[in-house]
Amino acid sequence: MLPSRSWLRLMNNLPHHYGTDASLDAATVKGLAGWLTENAGTYRAAREMPPEDCITRTGCFIRKHDEIPSSIWLRPVVKSAAHCTACHPRADQGDFNEHHVRIRR
Repeated sequence: MLPSRSWLRLMNNLPHHYGTDASLDAATVKGLAGWLTENAGTYRAAREMPPEDCITRTGCFIRKHDEIPSSIWLRPVVKSAAHCTACHPRADQGDFNEHHVRIRR
């Protein structure tokens, strides 16, 4: 969902990853950065540079989630829009199919 430039900026700033230290060893960073840039979005929606390189601030994410009331994001089990697995139980497998969405209470 992000262009390769965004992925590279994120991978080069892991010690300051949205307020947490997500540092990894150099070999892991190199491998992940390579995969992310090779598989980065190239379609029109992914060419935009979202604010702060944040997936949840891309036009695509906002359009896909525009029907979600703001109260959902505030639920303790959801926490924020960045907590994908709260509603997408297969997110860890790259599956964001809307037929599998479960909005938790």
